[in-house]
Amino acid sequence: MAQELILDDRKQEILKSIVANYLETGEPVGSRTISKMGSLNLSSATIRNEMSDLEEMGYVVQPRTSAGRVPTDKGYRFYVDQVMSEKVDSDKSQGALLERVDKLENLLMQVAKVLAYNTQYASIVTSPRLRNKQVKFIQLSQVDEERLVAVIVVGDNVAKNQLIRVQRPLDNEEVLKFNILLNTFLQGISVDEINIELMQTMKRQAGEGEYADILEAIFEGIVDAVHQAEETHIYTSGASNILKYNELGDINKATALLETFEEQTGLSELADEALKSDDKNIQIYIGDESPVQNMKDCSIVTSTYELPEGAKGTIGIIGPKRMDYKKVVSTLKSLTDELDTIFRKE
Repeated sequence: MAQELILDDRKQEILKSIVANYLETGEPVGSRTISKMGSLNLSSATIRNEMSDLEEMGYVVQPRTSAGRVPTDKGYRFYVDQVMSEKVDSDKSQGALLERVDKLENLLMQVAKVLAYNTQYASIVTSPRLRNKQVKFIQLSQVDEERLVAVIVVGDNVAKNQLIRVQRPLDNEEVLKFNILLNTFLQGISVDEINIELMQTMKRQAGEGEYADILEAIFEGIVDAVHQAEETHIYTSGASNILKYNELGDINKATALLETFEEQTGLSELADEALKSDDKNIQIYIGDESPVQNMKDCSIVTSTYELPEGAKGTIGIIGPKRMDYKKVVSTLKSLTDELDTIFRKE
């Protein structure tokens, strides 16, 4: 019976050296290269034997006879887990990366560009997504004799203005009673709980007939507000950076990747995966771990940011498996720290 191989301390050090060297050079790593690094104090023959064991265990692979080894997805995963177990701080040396802008959309586009420029990989940033579908407040006001405006606030302080046409002018007392009715029945309940039975009850309370149309319009406005807040906008930058890396330079792979960025297919799924985490922990997907089919030859590093009201969005960096994980993680931490600072000043 063959002896079971164990990833002991020596194998771990050799594996980390192989991955670190390959991340830097992109070339297969031989035993002589590892022996010259000096920190292991092992002969080339001993290192070759250990590398053979690592290959048998699935951590490295030899692309061709007489060549060195390159990490497999399993090898990258070991290395990344080791890196993430160490404390990786935000990269404060770069100073302020973001300029203060008035529109959230412009700020998120700027984040995507800064990430792509500083890492030389591709980046994605998504708009914040509504997590809370509760109705928080409804305010009905008279615009003129023919129109009312309903200000509907749902979830994480997302507001929607709904213009409503009325059959006759309402006086101040009627508008007040309507506001009391709306907030008594709807305040604090989830949009998913607004059903036909509740709508019928409110119509009876308001008085059937002319008020029914007003209620229908308000219900429609609530649903529109939620749908508007749930719509995810995705901002990308640096997709062409992918072409700089030989392992992603295959024409078919490169074309599929660029189409993914252009058409944004699968990117929403990637954002959904990142948002499943309840905190800002960095998530790293290597190769087949990727939730995006056309990114199975890549590594993806994601984090999340959060607005003061609670809505969350995703920030992601996509590059080759031999990306500089420490730099990517520190850059992500720095960007999310800056976003937090900006949002606190709102």
